[in-house]
Amino acid sequence: MLDKEKEVLARRIAGEITLSSDPGKTMRKWREIFGISQTELADHLGVSSSVISDYEGGRRKSPGATTIKKFVEALLAIDESRGGSVIKAFSRTTGLELPTTAILDIREFSIPVNIADLVEAVKGEVTANNDALDREIYGYTVVDSIQAILEMSSEEFLKLYGWTTERALVFTKVSTGRSPMIAVRVQGLKPAVVVLHGVKKLDELAVKLAEKEKIPLVVSKAENEGELITSLRKLAEKKGTG
Repeated sequence: MLDKEKEVLARRIAGEITLSSDPGKTMRKWREIFGISQTELADHLGVSSSVISDYEGGRRKSPGATTIKKFVEALLAIDESRGGSVIKAFSRTTGLELPTTAILDIREFSIPVNIADLVEAVKGEVTANNDALDREIYGYTVVDSIQAILEMSSEEFLKLYGWTTERALVFTKVSTGRSPMIAVRVQGLKPAVVVLHGVKKLDELAVKLAEKEKIPLVVSKAENEGELITSLRKLAEKKGTG
């Protein structure tokens, strides 16, 4: 099973790099998702760290097919030597179908996006951890909070994270924000940022939980869900999506 998932993941990574408007940044995105340092990757490939840095910084011409193949194989090999946690996580995200009534939209960015850019896109107001807006994220998931509570098991909730936890979880139909933040709190995985839409009166507990977990908490002032999702998709298209 994992061999098949590994092949799918390898094709996904290679395809993203090939099609990206900024291959170097996309290479950096995947290296960071795997939690591999430039030095470790360089050692595995038998090159200097400056070669990896130059690719990621756009100082070398776009990598060819052979370079991309070696890069992807190195990521997978290093992950396997560590127990294959990223490959297994990918397998879990594709193992079950998500409840379509709860998941309104889920996308990955080919090029990282600053949380500050996301805040602007959703017409957001930051209510906790304003100092973390320069953190980069790699995707977003828009969730109908009511349907999620009614329908999603704990295992399915983990699938909100798509390819990486370095993403925004965007909850709609939120009245106070307490339930989404409690759900985030009790799960083992934490998103990079939480966005609440539809808030009538923000619960102080939601803010305290966000502060405790060091997760930026954003209240979206988008007029409706349609505007919210359209704005997020425009941001994704601008940066490139997976």
